Amino acid sequence: MSSLYEYVRHPRAAELRTGHPVRTHDQRPLHHENLLVRLNARVGLQVTLVVGTMWAAYLFSLIALLALPSAVHQGVYYIVVWLSSSFLQLVLLPVIIVGQNIQAAAADKRAEETYKDAEAVLHESEEIQHHLEAQDAAITGIVEDLNRLRQHLGIDGAPRAS
Repeated sequence: MSSLYEYVRHPRAAELRTGHPVRTHDQRPLHHENLLVRLNARVGLQVTLVVGTMWAAYLFSLIALLALPSAVHQGVYYIVVWLSSSFLQLVLLPVIIVGQNIQAAAADKRAEETYKDAEAVLHESEEIQHHLEAQDAAITGIVEDLNRLRQHLGIDGAPRAS
């Protein structure tokens, strides 16, 4: 009995089975063949992880506040310079990194969920494929039975099974 339809699997379906969602650890610079590229990537990531904490923001606030008395003593212009160059830059850098880390974690979670959804859709489509194959077999069997019955009754023009 031949099938009514020949299923051809999409190449991406096999990749989904063997792969996993992209993670920060998987990024190319962290595994680059050049030692300096790897070192720079790892140092940059480590510095970002350390500076991108609220503890770093608190520490930088204290450091900036140490210069405040000198700025106050020198006048309004130096207070503005201190505020813009010392305090805001030192404190906002780690706070912004913390916010970006939270946003990146949310994006990673969404990507992971999307990946799981794609796997679920793939599984469901495979189940549909199996169901259709079973229906093809049943329909082919019915057509063959009808053909045998027509031959037995001597009726011409019987439909043919594929």
